[in-house]
Amino acid sequence: MKVLTETWRSAAIGREKSVTVVLPPSYSSTGEPFPVLYLLHGFGGNRNTWLQCEDLVSVVDPGRLILVFPESGRSWFINDARGRRYEDHLVGEVVGRVDERFNTAACREGRGIGGFSMGGAAALYQALLHGDLFSVVCSSAGAFEAPLREGDPYHGLRGDRRMAIPTTRDHERVWGPVGSETRRKYDPYRLLRNRNPEYPIGVHLDIGLDDYPRMISMNRRMRDALSAASATQQYRERPGGHDWEFVNAGLPDLFVFARSHLLSA
Repeated sequence: MKVLTETWRSAAIGREKSVTVVLPPSYSSTGEPFPVLYLLHGFGGNRNTWLQCEDLVSVVDPGRLILVFPESGRSWFINDARGRRYEDHLVGEVVGRVDERFNTAACREGRGIGGFSMGGAAALYQALLHGDLFSVVCSSAGAFEAPLREGDPYHGLRGDRRMAIPTTRDHERVWGPVGSETRRKYDPYRLLRNRNPEYPIGVHLDIGLDDYPRMISMNRRMRDALSAASATQQYRERPGGHDWEFVNAGLPDLFVFARSHLLSA
């Protein structure tokens, strides 16, 4: 696979931003276009965090997927309560830049979005908000209920180095106080209820059986909500914790699902 960096001045963020792009060995700038899978990092990660998955090469090589790794630090890839516009950056700049620079299947059927933890949740938010852009969601241990969080439910886990956990102050800097418009906008259950039926999505969810109980519970609730909304989904519970070892072990299933649901993959 070939790893590239695309850098430009982002109007949405107000400074220079970069994304990492991974091209499969079969990539060609001419001929049949390639579908794209956008993969979002977890809380505090960056555009290269996904590259730590040691099996990424083995699952990229046989496929025709272009991978794109944007970054938002700890800002959840949303337009947050502070005024940071990472949603606008992602859907209004990154997608267009990738379609302009590479031979992509530039339609919703050719685009998927996924991520780990914060990124897995953000992927679902953005697919539900922008059904005209994304047709597939692949979430590993998605922290879907971030907009619904009150106080610090993780206070007893703050010494666990496996997971970067936002304090109440850090969380409310992004989401605003309980009841804020930002929280309402990205409430995943509200987004599901109000989604445009003209834009069906396929959703792959997995969660580790050794993950935090709160994470397991919210993934089960999301599974049930997707079923109630008649959304196509694949849900897996498998061994593993809230870490990149778990993500790496799930890459084969994630890529099979993405390739089977994306145009020309």
